[in-house]
Amino acid sequence: MSKIREIFEKHDGIFKMVPIFIPRRFSRPGRRLRLHPDDYYAFGTERGAIKERWFSSVIPAMNGDKAAPDEGLSYVYYGDDKSERFQLKEAVAELGAELIGQEFHDKYGTWPMYSKFFDYEVPLFHHLHLKFEDAERVGRLGKPEAYFYPPQLNNYAGTNPSTYFGFSPEVTKEEVRECLEQYMDGDNRVTELSRAFRIKLGTGWYTAPGVLHAPGSYLTYEPQWNADVNSVYENIASGEVYPHSFLNENCPPDQQNNVDYIMGLMDWEKNVDPDYRKNYFRPPVLESKQDGVYVQNWITYGNPYIGAQELTILPRQKAVIKNEGAYGCVVVQGNGTFGPHKCESAGMLRFGQLSSDEFFVSDVAATAGVEICNHSDYEPLVILKHFGPNHKSQP
Repeated sequence: MSKIREIFEKHDGIFKMVPIFIPRRFSRPGRRLRLHPDDYYAFGTERGAIKERWFSSVIPAMNGDKAAPDEGLSYVYYGDDKSERFQLKEAVAELGAELIGQEFHDKYGTWPMYSKFFDYEVPLFHHLHLKFEDAERVGRLGKPEAYFYPPQLNNYAGTNPSTYFGFSPEVTKEEVRECLEQYMDGDNRVTELSRAFRIKLGTGWYTAPGVLHAPGSYLTYEPQWNADVNSVYENIASGEVYPHSFLNENCPPDQQNNVDYIMGLMDWEKNVDPDYRKNYFRPPVLESKQDGVYVQNWITYGNPYIGAQELTILPRQKAVIKNEGAYGCVVVQGNGTFGPHKCESAGMLRFGQLSSDEFFVSDVAATAGVEICNHSDYEPLVILKHFGPNHKSQP
């Protein structure tokens, strides 16, 4: 029997995951990842500070030629030593439908999404993620994504906790084009054409491919499709200057200086939707509850790609929670047991340290139900759960 199958069967189809941190060479870290303050430059100053933590990932981060080939890939661990591990990607390849479900195995051949904590002290640049047809031209996938702002990881708001989405409805394509043509001449001030919404903790948004967005400065939980691909329309954000390659690096070589092609990366109608908040804001929606025991809310929904739930088990309670398919999850508050494993939210992790706050639940285990127990006398056990389009009951 292989080690992957041995661990799968020994732990009832539920994997413990290694914390995976990601540096980015741009912007400033929010320092809310529960990582030790000395470890934010664990990859070296040339790589930039750690600003993200990835979950349930079978794709590498698009992080330049200095990144390790497995940067961004999630690992399962099964011992006390970090070396006792294997990639989630390897487990998907070996276990197939047992792990990710028959639907995903047949349709995608892999686990199709991942999630992250996105942690920046300042607002990020106004950018979009490619639509599927545009991403295919450069050998990648389109990237729909969603946001949820967990109170447990937002002890402070950063410098500007508001997010820009798209453009004001009266803005014309000519005005946007003028900004792009000024990319190398000075501040192109593209967010002057946009509209910002103040972030409310405990809520979220859905962002379709092709929609410009400049995320605000709260730590964000982001379920998203299997891609790390974008085009940055804003050349100066929070005082930091971005090179022209950020605008065109995901265009075919013969289109990298074609402003019309870059303009075509937008889904224009969604960008200027006058009812943007009505259509894309995502307050929590009740999924199920048992009075005095637990409550589970939908926090990502209303799209054909990704979903997420927030599960709260009340103090000294336990519940068997069933899901319609495989999912990844992270504990953001409390401690107890998650199936056969101890679980606890991270307090302060050293870089490279193992934890008990992240799991991947197979299709077999999810549909049978996972017993989750809260061992605290006072504090709720709160778990964020991310998955693809395998939950037919998603609103």
